Amino acid sequence: MSDTLVANPYLGTSRNPFNYEKVEQVSRDIMTAWLTLDEITQQLNLFQDESQDSYLSSIELATRMAIEDYLGMSIFQVTYKTYYGAFNGINGTQVSLDLPEVSQAFQNQCGITINAVQYYNGDTPPTLVTVASANYYYDPTGNKVVVSGLPNAVSTQVSNPIIVTYTCNANPIAQYPVIKQAGLLLLTHIYNNRSNTSETKLNDIPFGVAQLLRPYKDLVM
Repeated sequence: MSDTLVANPYLGTSRNPFNYEKVEQVSRDIMTAWLTLDEITQQLNLFQDESQDSYLSSIELATRMAIEDYLGMSIFQVTYKTYYGAFNGINGTQVSLDLPEVSQAFQNQCGITINAVQYYNGDTPPTLVTVASANYYYDPTGNKVVVSGLPNAVSTQVSNPIIVTYTCNANPIAQYPVIKQAGLLLLTHIYNNRSNTSETKLNDIPFGVAQLLRPYKDLVM
């Protein structure tokens, strides 16, 4: 394997807004209900009918996750592990590492919690090293982790040797009436269309739902 590292796109002001190589979702709340059964049964006019409660709970989860993924924001807490490639000239240099998902700050609580910044060192085999928390911080204005510097001994034997594990905290948009209305509309669509077989063109997100959510969806440049 060549000892040459990939040219650095991460240093100084020449930051690439999508400089991560791989993202894994490592933890997601699949137990907490966002839309209550009372809200759902009223939406679907299923008053005093409890026979479908289990099914309704399952599509409530599907609805919430679809809206989270569409907005790129977590209604409830989600943890990600993001991988970055190696690059030249990192010794003692400030490094900016973009995060793929976001969450809004709420009541003086930061929307993002950085759980760990790690890298594989140049040992054989490479060892995963954890960076001291004093050597990095989260920049909410750019949705990135700024690391004061990584050693030149970052492994060249690992495809993406730098790893950031972080949590998107619960987002206040979860309680916005317009977001909940979009959720109820999408759940109604899923309830009424239990198969994706249709003679008409299907949309991933129904038009009315997309219109309600669009003002809250991040603009991608």
